[in-house]
Amino acid sequence: MIQSIIIDDQFDGREALRLQLEKYCPEVNVLGTCENIQEGMKAIQLHRPDLVFLDIQMPNGSGFDLLVQIKEIDFEIIFVTAYSQYAIQAIKFSALDYLLKPIESTELIQAISKVKERKDHKNLIYKYDAMLKNMRSAPGKIERLAISDMEGILMLDTAKIIYCAAEGSYSRIYLTGNKTHLFSKKLKEFEIMLGESGFCRVHHASLINIKHVNQYVKGEGGYVILTEGHHVNISRRRREAFLSQLNKI
Repeated sequence: MIQSIIIDDQFDGREALRLQLEKYCPEVNVLGTCENIQEGMKAIQLHRPDLVFLDIQMPNGSGFDLLVQIKEIDFEIIFVTAYSQYAIQAIKFSALDYLLKPIESTELIQAISKVKERKDHKNLIYKYDAMLKNMRSAPGKIERLAISDMEGILMLDTAKIIYCAAEGSYSRIYLTGNKTHLFSKKLKEFEIMLGESGFCRVHHASLINIKHVNQYVKGEGGYVILTEGHHVNISRRRREAFLSQLNKI
């Protein structure tokens, strides 16, 4: 049985979720419902739940305000929100789950299924740390990225990413310290995730971190020399956008 708590400032929202869980997810037991972060904090300390459904936007403090008060997050969280694209971005890039109001039963079932699949909480503290750092960053800026690989969740500091290279349907990330990781994500996905965080698509197969550019060498398209001696070609059609972004540093 998954022991849970619902934290939502709207009574209708709390009741609707409780009834949906009762109908579609009988393996989830709701220990209590709370209407603000103060009540939520007390309920978490009292019940030590396995799972918390946490509303993001509340009148007297957001769900994130609650999390920063907890020394060690040792429970699963499913965020619930009706809006706030920026908050969703921070959650998404930290490999966490969220549900949009009004909650669809199929999405709720999927979210609970993911909770059941996770046997332990080994990566939880790192994922929530990444999310909170991303929330404190300027809108659109991502400081830490959580990416799933064969072994679990890998946490990456975006400042340490030199560039990303396409390898078919996969992408290889080159990090400082001569480290690389291969992920089953297309380069376009990394471009979407990192495009507002100082990264520039300079070639159909390359996405670079502008802060790691040491030299630009002119030519038909030219190329850049990055940190640790990496050479990356610049395509002619992307050169203007690259130079524009480079001049903003």
